[in-house]
Amino acid sequence: MERRYLFTSESVSEGHPDKLADQISDAILDAFLAREASAKVACETLVADNLIVIAGEFRTADPAIYDDIRARAEEIARQVLRDAGYREADTGIDPDRCEVQVRFNHQSIQINKGIVHADGQLGAGDQGLMFGYACDETPDLMPYPIWLAHRLVMRQAQLRKSGALPWLRPDAKSQVTVHYEGQRVAGVDNVVISTQIERNLDPAWVAREVTREIIDPLLPANLRAADFRIWVNPAGPFEIGGPNGDTGLTGRKIIVDTYGGACPHGGGAFSGKDPSKVDRSAAYMARYIAKNIVAAGLARRCLVQIAYAIGVAEPVSVMIDSQGTAGVADAALEAAVKKVFRLTPSGIIETLDLARPIYRQTAAYGHFGRSDIDLKWERTDRAASLKAAVG
Repeated sequence: MERRYLFTSESVSEGHPDKLADQISDAILDAFLAREASAKVACETLVADNLIVIAGEFRTADPAIYDDIRARAEEIARQVLRDAGYREADTGIDPDRCEVQVRFNHQSIQINKGIVHADGQLGAGDQGLMFGYACDETPDLMPYPIWLAHRLVMRQAQLRKSGALPWLRPDAKSQVTVHYEGQRVAGVDNVVISTQIERNLDPAWVAREVTREIIDPLLPANLRAADFRIWVNPAGPFEIGGPNGDTGLTGRKIIVDTYGGACPHGGGAFSGKDPSKVDRSAAYMARYIAKNIVAAGLARRCLVQIAYAIGVAEPVSVMIDSQGTAGVADAALEAAVKKVFRLTPSGIIETLDLARPIYRQTAAYGHFGRSDIDLKWERTDRAASLKAAVG
């Protein structure tokens, strides 16, 4: 008998404090890569009430680039706040009057020498293990709970920015609980939306509007369980939000960034890291591999793990787990992956074209399953090669 169970994932909006921190860190990264493709960046951001702190370690071949972006970092941060929808302190933070502290440092020479080989090839920027995942639950080959959770907060932002629901504010969270029968989505058990709103609105009216304008267009009636429930701002009016309501840090939403808990996570965050850091680039490659395996029809679900030692180019391990859904042995899939994909840091960067300023757009609404933007790790252009390699 197939197991029946519930599984829950959450997402947060671009105005959530943690996501503001991620976007600022990635906007700094993009600024460096726009000037120097080989720049080394490890940027962290703290958002707290009316304060932004940007810190990190950086290395550029041209020292003038480092100096220029350090001087521009304050305005980059303020623009991220404006783009997210913050206008004054009452909305959560004032982008024009908040304090911004910039604490840049140079990357350790020892680290740089340890990862750049004499032939110009890169060793892994750190040790670590990375996971990628894909499944056939959605058109984007993502688990349904996180896929829907992202779309709920994306719609909240679209309606807020368009003026259709002008009383919405930038900070919001969603949560989706899905009922599974075995590996099949049987229905949605409940949805939670917590959204910042302007002051003195009737909670019952807010709940009706959020249900009608955000949830109903995205969740078909036939996917709602018999006892389906909706919670809108279940703790009461959500009027104090953004950094005024909570502190934000880069890298604190790693499960939101990936698969909503549907597979393991190696522990490394993405935002603020240039692609020589395998925490980021190898996680993108693992998703690329998993998605192409599922797109090729070789498995309905696929988990990929890749692990590295700092300074070493080739991974120390590659593992495929098709979770019992493949028509061939997982060992055969592993062998095919090693034939089809280049798994060194240099190979990953070249294959996925990662040495360019593409990262801020990934820093909200997930790094995977993003059909709204063109990301090379979301393509399925290696599916045919994988099928041929399996034989």
